[in-house]
Order: sequence, then C-alpha cells, then structure tokens
Amino acid sequence: MKRSLFRIAAVCIGVSLALALVDRISVSAIQGWDPNAFANQDTLQFLTVEPGEGEHWSTVWVAVVDGQLYVRLGDRAAGRIARNTTSPFVKVKIADQQFDHVKVEPVQDMADKVAAVMAEKYWFDKIVRHMSHPLTARLTAEESAPSH
Repeated sequence: MKRSLFRIAAVCIGVSLALALVDRISVSAIQGWDPNAFANQDTLQFLTVEPGEGEHWSTVWVAVVDGQLYVRLGDRAAGRIARNTTSPFVKVKIADQQFDHVKVEPVQDMADKVAAVMAEKYWFDKIVRHMSHPLTARLTAEESAPSH
C-alpha cells in the first residue's frame, strides 16, 4: 500500500513538473521575443486603445533585469495603460519587430532595480529619475488568444 501511494505521489509530482516546464517553454517560445537581445535597444513602442481616443503608440525607455523586459512609465504613459481597453495586453514594437499580445504586469517591487538599470543606461536619467514614475511594469509576450 505504501509503495502504491509513493508511486502515485511520484507520478503526480512528475506530471506537475512537466506541466510547469511546458508552460515555461510556451511563454518563452514566442517567435523573436528575447528580452536579453533587447537589452541594447534604447526604446520600445507600445500601443494602447483608449475609449474616445482610439489607438496611441507611446515610446518609452526599456530595461532588462534578470532576463525580463521592463518599462518605467511616467504619468501620461501610465495613464494610457490604466485606460487601455485591451488591458492587460498591448502591442509592442522593438528591434524592428512587432508583438501583438504582450502582457503588462505592474511590478512595483522591481522599481528600484529597473531605475538602477535605467540610470546606468541613459545619461539623461539624471534628470528624468526625479520625475514621477507611478508604474514599473514587466512586459511578457504571450500567444494570442484563439478567436471564436
């Protein structure tokens, strides 16, 4: 009996690990999405859609921390994200590529790390860092949801 329970537990753990690996592979397997390759890019553009205004492309600085892509947004860009009708997704243009389904995830706990990368990367950050930046966000490309 104990052996059977042990085998069942081992199979369940193995299946859980396999599912986690498949999920990680599918997230990172978006054609062309490679945050480490974007580390040398100065900016990216993201598309938001606002009620009454429609589509708007914003251009912002980028930071890569631990293999993840981040943006630090000022009041205007953060407001566009807040009012975005396609939330939590935007379109992103970076490195001559466009990604149509990028999740914007607020990560205020990363604000200091992202600010440090920006300070090192952009000389003009000596001034910009003193402005309001209400949103630090991680950007992650995902597969588009299937249309029904």
